[in-house]
Amino acid sequence: MRSRLLLLALGLLQVATHTSKAQILPPPPAADEPAAVPPQAAPRKERRVKVAALPIVFSQPETGIAYGAAVLPVWRFGTDTATRSSTARLLGYYTQKKQSSASLTYNIFTAGEKWALSGEVFYFNLPIYYYGIGNDTRKTDKSDISYKVVIATQRVLKNLRPHVFAGLSYRLTDLHHIRIDDPLTDDASRPNLLLERDARERQTTVTSGVGPTFLYDNRDNILSAWRGSYLEATSLFMGRYLGSDYGFTRLSVDARHFRPLRRGSTNTILAGQVLGQFHSGQVPFRELANLGGEKMLRGIYEGRFRDRQMIAAQLELRQKLFWRLGGVVFGAAGQVHEQLDQFRVNDFNVAAGAGLRIAVNRKDRLAIRIDYAVGSGQSSGLYFAFNEAF
Repeated sequence: MRSRLLLLALGLLQVATHTSKAQILPPPPAADEPAAVPPQAAPRKERRVKVAALPIVFSQPETGIAYGAAVLPVWRFGTDTATRSSTARLLGYYTQKKQSSASLTYNIFTAGEKWALSGEVFYFNLPIYYYGIGNDTRKTDKSDISYKVVIATQRVLKNLRPHVFAGLSYRLTDLHHIRIDDPLTDDASRPNLLLERDARERQTTVTSGVGPTFLYDNRDNILSAWRGSYLEATSLFMGRYLGSDYGFTRLSVDARHFRPLRRGSTNTILAGQVLGQFHSGQVPFRELANLGGEKMLRGIYEGRFRDRQMIAAQLELRQKLFWRLGGVVFGAAGQVHEQLDQFRVNDFNVAAGAGLRIAVNRKDRLAIRIDYAVGSGQSSGLYFAFNEAF
């Protein structure tokens, strides 16, 4: 991520402490009196909801100093420990340049995992760099644009058998206040690349779609898995019958696997992910598949490479260090093209890096993530986030 500096200034770790009150011992009992049996303390009842609150501060050229907070609740429905914990994240920040962002994400398992619900509501108001379309965009193609966007997704899945779910997904994107901040590219040799797109894409745009989702998920924990597999396939059909300004189809496939490298120990975990996104129909620039960002191909600016079809993979080695600290090293590769027959073995963009993990809630594996990575196209990025990238 070119010229992007993300510095973590504050992290609030809540550690429970236990105190005891001094007691005055009674005189010893007489020889013919039985010794008094001290009363047994009642077992402490575990909290149904655990909440971590973390202030955040960072700075980057597009925003100046930014500050905000994150609230991270973790809870479980019912007393059945076979039901995995439900999680949520409420994040908001405000910047020196009067810009703002807010998001709510959640993953919920009902009692007995009969239903799985997940979703996100996201508001974004920041300038971005647009590099055009394709797998080999140049650094000098950078075009400065701005927009505001609201994204809402919702997934409702019914349990069919152990670890197998099926249901429906919905996605709404409301893109507005689109602005070209610089009429030329970074090297001043071409007009802003967004001007090459259809003029309709520079107007307020709504995309709305619904479709089926299949999920297999036997991970032991959804925040930071030590073992298990995850396979999700979703088709979304965007159309005017749902209020969409564009009609297109999106197929997404997400496969992950996690395993300890040493038998009987979870100190070293190998994690892998393969991701694909494929489109047909007329797709506006904001909804194209893209590489980069804080989840896939960290080290590459999000959206640096974007097109209709995308394939990407990443591998990560996670190592427990000491106290609440862990370390990771990771690498990734991916490419985007207009058509599937354009993918080539020697045409991958790559990225690699390392990072730290700071456990906020060790039992539920809730952690702060700090990663630094470099990638293709002379890109680099420092990332502050919560939980693992996948």
